Amino acid sequence: MSTAARVCPRRCGRLPPSVVPSVNVSSPTGPPDDTYWQRPDPDSPTPGPAPTAKPASDPGTSYQGPPRTSQPSPHWRPPTIAQPPPPRTMPPQDMDALDEAEGSARTVTYGVGLVAGAIALILMCLFCARAIF
Repeated sequence: MSTAARVCPRRCGRLPPSVVPSVNVSSPTGPPDDTYWQRPDPDSPTPGPAPTAKPASDPGTSYQGPPRTSQPSPHWRPPTIAQPPPPRTMPPQDMDALDEAEGSARTVTYGVGLVAGAIALILMCLFCARAIF
């Protein structure tokens, strides 16, 4: 495949055609410039009213709309459930025990982080020492 046969509008220096709407506007009647968009001559006769569509002579051929629905049974709704009882009250929280549990969880988290960091530091030193020596 040769490079001359390929179509590449952006890479070959050609840009795609302009997408500005006013550049590609054309009038359906064909006169040049703005004559299509000018106001009509005030001396010209006014156009008559638009023709109205005649109703169909056969009412059976026109659309009559959807059929009417029948009334639902008075017992169509499912039975409703009685209101549930209100929720029970929660037991009181022991704030001192919660603080102690949070403190011990924080200590465990810091300990795991320190061990993981120490292992990573030792491994990094081993790899760097092996690469240098």
